[in-house]
Amino acid sequence: MDKRAKKATVLKELPISPSTIKRMQQLGHGFLEGHRNGAWIEDPEGNAYLDAATACGTYNLGRCPSTIMAALKDAAASTDQGNFPLISAEKASLAEALAHFAPEGLSCVMFSVVRGESMDFSCKLARGATGRSELISLSGSWFGHTGFAMSLSDRQDKHLYGAMLPDTHTIPWGDLNRAEEAVTRNTAALILEPVQAERQCRPATREYLTALRRVTREQGALLIFDETQTGFGRCGARFACEEMGVTPDILITGEALGAGVFPICATLFTKKIHRFLNSHPLIHLSTFGGSDVGCRVALTALEEYQRIAPWKNALRMGNRIKEELEDLQKAYPELITSVNGMGLLLALTFPSQRKAVAFCRMAKGHGLFVVPGAVSCESVVLRPSLLLTEGESDHLISAVKESLKELKAASADEAS
Repeated sequence: MDKRAKKATVLKELPISPSTIKRMQQLGHGFLEGHRNGAWIEDPEGNAYLDAATACGTYNLGRCPSTIMAALKDAAASTDQGNFPLISAEKASLAEALAHFAPEGLSCVMFSVVRGESMDFSCKLARGATGRSELISLSGSWFGHTGFAMSLSDRQDKHLYGAMLPDTHTIPWGDLNRAEEAVTRNTAALILEPVQAERQCRPATREYLTALRRVTREQGALLIFDETQTGFGRCGARFACEEMGVTPDILITGEALGAGVFPICATLFTKKIHRFLNSHPLIHLSTFGGSDVGCRVALTALEEYQRIAPWKNALRMGNRIKEELEDLQKAYPELITSVNGMGLLLALTFPSQRKAVAFCRMAKGHGLFVVPGAVSCESVVLRPSLLLTEGESDHLISAVKESLKELKAASADEAS
């Protein structure tokens, strides 16, 4: 038995669901994650792969960033998780820094652990602040796996879990007339991602977001942006909403706040909405949300974001890669049906889910780690480190090119 076969056997012997292992192997991901650094991850044999999945954009600053790792060690040696309802210097310092970093007017902060929890808090806050119950999302959305988040997401597996939360509805993406009809005096909030990462990285236009901002204000409803995958520079600006010139009432920032070193998220909102929390200060409790260790790590990460301004590199490298991908679409029109996205949040769409999965498997063989979209499973999302170098972008483009060649050859063999 060769070394690779031995590793595969070890993987099968791990206490992991066989169906999970089978799915990972179909994608070419049937390996144990080993050393990781910067834009790269390795398997136990030392084979390196450029990480273009980055845990859905969590690793905006690359894997194991040294400055932030050092902050974690220091925090772990001098503090602990703290207590969520109690005030600490760590919580106050991070909240103040976030208020300065975020779009103007979003000066209030609630900490959480993961995206879904942030969405759930946002929905509770919207319902409480408006006194209304209706929540509306757009088709193609993906917000996470918890209660409100799952109810509002465009998931193919919803039927497996029974009835979703009441008064949650989805309307077609990009249809302004439908939005004007749907958002009424019964609507607490309209919720969307400025760029739908899991739905072919479909970006909203500035005009559409501006119109939605107008519609919600006219009806007294709140506008919520989930920037879990688009924030902290990924789309070529600090937040995608800034690039599009529209500020929401509530902004979910996502796990990139902790740079993948410690789990922490933050939801930012206006002082007007905060009046409801002043009257009901304990509507949301989170055992590990805004932990003192996490706040110290996140504060260091935020300082790194401000120092490096990775959105500039994301814009430059993203434009470069997108141009190459569009050329590849012209060269392989039978394989790539579209190229979408902004900055370093890009997607290739294939004719079928089967071809997207095959592409991921072949990309791994060329040193590139990618995953399909969760909503549009026929798409493959490219979201590497925002600190991607020209050499690393060359590797990404080359891996895509070689994988397409391989996929075309395999398709020809199937047809013959």
